[in-house]
This record gives sequence, C-alpha cells and structure tokens, in this order.
Amino acid sequence: MEFNLSTFVLEIINFLILVWILQRLFYKPLLDVIAKRKQTIDQSLAEAATLQQQAEEQRSLYENRQKLWEQEKQAALTALRQQLETERRTQLDRLNADLDQERQKAKVTLSRQQQEFQQQAEKKALQNGAHFAGLLLQQSAGPELEARLCILLIEHFTSLPEACRLCLQMLGTKKSVPINITSVYPLPAALRLQLEQKLDTLINSHLNFQYHQDAELIAGLRLDIGAWVLNANLQHELMGFAELANEPE
Repeated sequence: MEFNLSTFVLEIINFLILVWILQRLFYKPLLDVIAKRKQTIDQSLAEAATLQQQAEEQRSLYENRQKLWEQEKQAALTALRQQLETERRTQLDRLNADLDQERQKAKVTLSRQQQEFQQQAEKKALQNGAHFAGLLLQQSAGPELEARLCILLIEHFTSLPEACRLCLQMLGTKKSVPINITSVYPLPAALRLQLEQKLDTLINSHLNFQYHQDAELIAGLRLDIGAWVLNANLQHELMGFAELANEPE
C-alpha cells in the first residue's frame, strides 16, 4: 500500500473540521450546561449551608430558651415551695395560738367549774352543818343554856359599840319605849330584874317590858327595842352560819 500525501492532508483537514464542528456544536454547549449545573449545585449548597446555619441558630435558640424555661420553672417551683412553707408555718402558728387560747379557755372554764363545785360543796356543807347543829342544839338546849345566854347578853351591854349606845340614847328622848323580850323558856325573876336594870341604865326613859315565848329560838333571847332588834339566841346564830353559804366572795 502506497502512502498518499494528498489523502493524508485531506484526512487531517477533515479531522480538524470535525474537531471544530464538535467544539462549536457539542462541547461548548456541554461546558455551558456543566457550568450552569455547577452554578446551580453551588447555589443549592450555599442555600443548604444557609439553611443549616439557620437551623443551628434555631436549635441553639431553642436550647437557650429551654434552659431559660427550666431555670424559670425551677425558680417558680422554689418560690412556690417557699410560699407554701411560709403559709404552712403561718397556719401552724395560728393553729398553735388557737389551741393555746382554747387550752386557756378550757383551763379557765375548768377552774371556774371546780371553784363553783367547791363553793357549792362548801355551801352544802354549811347548810348541812347548820341543820345538824340545829337538830343537835334542839335536843341539848334547855333552861340552863338559855340562862347562860341571858347572862352573856347582860354582860355584853357593857361593851356595846358607840353607834349602838347612840341609838339607845336616842330612844331615851321618847316618853315611853316598848321593849319586847322573847325567850324559849320563862325567864327567872332574877334574870328579868338584871335585864331590866341594865336597860334602864342605857335608856333614860320609861320602859314598858313585855315578855313572850318562842320555841323556834332554840335557846336565848330576842330583844325588840323600838325599831332596834338585838338577837342573842341560837336560831339567829345558826341562820347567820347558814347565810355564810350565800355570801358573795
């Protein structure tokens, strides 16, 4: 086979033309497409990086907010616990104060009840004592005891209080003074005489003596001198003893 230069030159020319055609018609558009694709990919990567950065920022913001919310929640729980504890202590103190007050009231009430019970017991004891003493004296009283009480009364006239002496002296301004002498048993003449003489020295007036008997006196005398009454009998003493139960403290 012989080498033909003209054919070789033509082949080279054909190849160059083909390369030029390929470059003009195919390669350059392909490069443009590749460049556009690369630009699109770069843009997509940039957008993805931006989105990722925004996501990271949002995640960081969410984490910060979550931490802040946890702190606020813990602070609120702590404040609530403190408030509940303060309220509990306040209510407990108030309850203790109310209990103390109720205890004091109950103590005062119990003390008052005990005092009233003691007073009632003392009154009952005084009443029973007076009743028992009355029964005993009714059985043991007699003319001898009454005579002794009459003598004590006559002796008592010498030590009368000044107010009583003034009252008796004022009775002496009257023309006649009635004197009622009441006893359980008939008074002996000697005792009557002593009693009348003693009253004559105390009252400077005409005295009108009248004698009566009353078994309820048990023993002793009761003198009614005008509006003035002098008791020296067991009934009056027992009544005074029993009245001690009704006297206010």
